[in-house]
Amino acid sequence: MNKVEVLGGRTLKGRFIALEILEQRHFDGLVRAGSDPAIWTYMPHDVSNGPRVFLEWLAHENISGRMITYAVRRLADDALVGSTSYLSIVPEHARVEIGATWYEPGAQASAVNPEAKYLLLGNAFGSNYNRVELKTDSRNKRSQAAMRKMGATEEGALRGHLWMPQGYYRDSVYFSVLASEWPEVKAGLEARLATFG
Repeated sequence: MNKVEVLGGRTLKGRFIALEILEQRHFDGLVRAGSDPAIWTYMPHDVSNGPRVFLEWLAHENISGRMITYAVRRLADDALVGSTSYLSIVPEHARVEIGATWYEPGAQASAVNPEAKYLLLGNAFGSNYNRVELKTDSRNKRSQAAMRKMGATEEGALRGHLWMPQGYYRDSVYFSVLASEWPEVKAGLEARLATFG
C-alpha cells in the first residue's frame, strides 16, 4: 500500500468553484446561504436555530483533525454557496468519506456539486486513498440519483443507522468509489462539467 498523504490544508480550485478550508471568516456568508430550511431536510444535524452552531461545530472538527470541511465559493460571483467535508478519515486503511454536503437552492442542479465531488475525489485519490465513501438518507432520492449519476457504486443500506433531529431513525444508503474506478468516474465527471460551458 502506498503511504497516504495529508488531505487538507489547501484550497482546491476548479473552473466553477473553489473549496476553501472552513474558517470563521466564512460564517456570515454561509449563514446567509443556509437560510432556507429545506436545505436541512435530510441532514442529521439540528439547525433549528440556524446553521451557525453547525458551522461552529464543523470548524471545531477541522481544528481537531476529525474532519476537513470546506466552504464552497462560486467563482462566477464570489458567493459562498454551501459546504462539504471529508469525514471518517481512516488513513491506515486508505479510506475516507465525503459528506455533510449542503448547498443553497440557487447552487443546486448546477456545476457546483459535480465539480466539488471532482475536486474532492481527485484530491483523495491523488493522496493515495483507495476508497471514498458517500452515504445519504434513504428518503433523499435526489442525493442518491446524484451519486449514481456521478458513477459511484451503491453498496446497500444500514437500517436504523442514525437518529435524525427530524424525529426518525434514518436508513443510510452507502455508495463508494475505489481508486481503480476513479479514471472512469473522473472521465464521466469531466464530460458532465463540460456541458456547463
